[in-house]
Amino acid sequence: MVSLDVLAQAAALAFSFETLIVVLCAGAFGMFVGAMPGLTATMATALLVPVTFFMDPIPAISAIVTASGMAIFAGDIPGALLRMPGTPASAAYVEDSHKLALAGKLNLSLGTSLLVSAIGGLFGVLVLIIAAPVLAEFALQFTSFEYFWLVLLGLSCAIFISSSDPLKAALALLLGLALSTVGLDPASGTPRFTFGNINLLAGVEFVPAMIGLFAMGEILRGAIRMNSTAPLPQVPPTKGPLFAGLGALIKKHPWNILRSSTLGTLVGSLPGAGADIAAWMAYAVSKRFSKNSDRYGEGEVEGLVDASAANNAAVGGSWIPALVFGIPGDSVTAIVIGVLYMKGINPGPTVFLQTPHIIYAVFMIFLLAVVCMVPLGWMTVKLARYLLIVPRRVLLPLILTFCIVGSFALTNSGYGIALMLVIGLLGWVLEDNGFPIAPIILGLVLGGMLERTFLTSMIKSGGAFSGFFDRPIASVLGVIVLLVWASVLGKLVWRKASQGRGVASRETPEES
Repeated sequence: MVSLDVLAQAAALAFSFETLIVVLCAGAFGMFVGAMPGLTATMATALLVPVTFFMDPIPAISAIVTASGMAIFAGDIPGALLRMPGTPASAAYVEDSHKLALAGKLNLSLGTSLLVSAIGGLFGVLVLIIAAPVLAEFALQFTSFEYFWLVLLGLSCAIFISSSDPLKAALALLLGLALSTVGLDPASGTPRFTFGNINLLAGVEFVPAMIGLFAMGEILRGAIRMNSTAPLPQVPPTKGPLFAGLGALIKKHPWNILRSSTLGTLVGSLPGAGADIAAWMAYAVSKRFSKNSDRYGEGEVEGLVDASAANNAAVGGSWIPALVFGIPGDSVTAIVIGVLYMKGINPGPTVFLQTPHIIYAVFMIFLLAVVCMVPLGWMTVKLARYLLIVPRRVLLPLILTFCIVGSFALTNSGYGIALMLVIGLLGWVLEDNGFPIAPIILGLVLGGMLERTFLTSMIKSGGAFSGFFDRPIASVLGVIVLLVWASVLGKLVWRKASQGRGVASRETPEES
């Protein structure tokens, strides 16, 4: 049970004047980025990282928490007005949202998204507050054997859950793991893959690489599409209060909100999944059980309710593995873990014992961000038409400037800028050829942990692989990982065999 002294310290950190100002500014920034088509919540987080260098840990974390949550909701705004989802998490229900707006129900569309997003976000945060300390006590029993299997499970989920093409996701993950080996060998201290460059002795710097992967690709794609942007569709103006009639709507669909918030939290807690996966799954489940399933995609508000609750609940869920095990639940929490390391805080179960006031301050900031979402979202909806006419020829150079300054600030040299540009160009080429880039970041973040836990475990077991199955928890995790791999390989073999039988049957000549 947490003491009152810890809660008092946490409240002093979370509700300090500096933190409150950061929450408001980061919330407005997240709303702006999310409302711009193509600029994702991950990009909003990435662009804030350089600013966090100059902040204390709690304001730095509050900036990221607030910006990412606001950006996910704000992605609904261009979806309703332009049929262009601002973030991937808004793509699942963009057709319904836009057709409601075209039918003169813009307030119903965006008001529902905002209010249900806040409810789903609150649900995810409450689960985080309840589950994280309990899991942390359990995780204190973990040794290098358990963490090795846990990291492997997280990387496996990143491949098999978050991508429609597991092979390309696996190749992207291997690239991230390869990048994580650059630098000094953790066992011997020998330089690896540095090619005589002293800048690479510390490894591939996480922040420039992350900015390049998530921001540079969007800048390049935006520049290519600059002259082909479609004009604003004729969405009729809607008068009246934004939240008019939403009380009756919430009372009509309480089960949908509870079901999708639960699903979103569970999906968000899976390493490699995220808000976009949660939204698609909740939308599919909603359509499966709805009495109006034939209206989905034609302006059905029920699908909007389910998906909006799920994608915001996933935000809180994704922080569970990040805080408890130090394993990112999605690309945003991967960035958060990097920021925590820079601030001297090692995420994992011991942080609940060593600095519990920081953890509970983070919980309070989550609640504060959800509360701020409603007024900030209301203001953004009112200003939406003005936000969406910002010319890309103004927006893209401004974002590029942030990227360059942020990459330079970490290394204080041109190396950071060069690294950002090279990895950004590589990520752009890969993504345009169907390779997901989130597994690259997960591999870069978890690669060092995977190597360290493997080497430590091998030393403990005297080089015997059986040591990875000696402890009960480790053996259970190991069996789960092997079953995941076996099931995926079995499906691939079955699919190839079925295709082979189909081709053979077509090639067999008909008997005359």
